[in-house]
Amino acid sequence: MTDIPAVRHPDRCPSHPGAVISDILPDIGIHKGVLAEMLGISRQQLYDIMNERIPVSPAIAARLGKLFGDGASIWLRMQASYDAWHAERETDLSNVRVLKIA
Repeated sequence: MTDIPAVRHPDRCPSHPGAVISDILPDIGIHKGVLAEMLGISRQQLYDIMNERIPVSPAIAARLGKLFGDGASIWLRMQASYDAWHAERETDLSNVRVLKIA
C-alpha cells in the first residue's frame, strides 16, 4: 500500500473552524441551539462562529475540544491556519525585507 500525503493547494483557503462545525452538525444530529447550550455560549456567538464572522477563541477552542473529545489545539490550529492564510494575502509585505543570516 502506498501512502499519499495530503497536500492542500497553496491558493486554497484553509477551512474556518466554524465551517467545520457547520459541516458536522447535521451528521451528529444536534440542533444549533442545543450545541450552543452544551458549549455554554450564546446561540448568537455560535452562529457568528459558524458563519465565519468571528474567530474561535482559545476559550471556545477548549470548550469545543472537550465536547468533541479532540482537544483545544486542533481547533486553535485550524483558526491559526485560516488567519495566517488571510494575513499573508491581505497584508502589504512589500517593504519587509527577508533576513539573511550569514
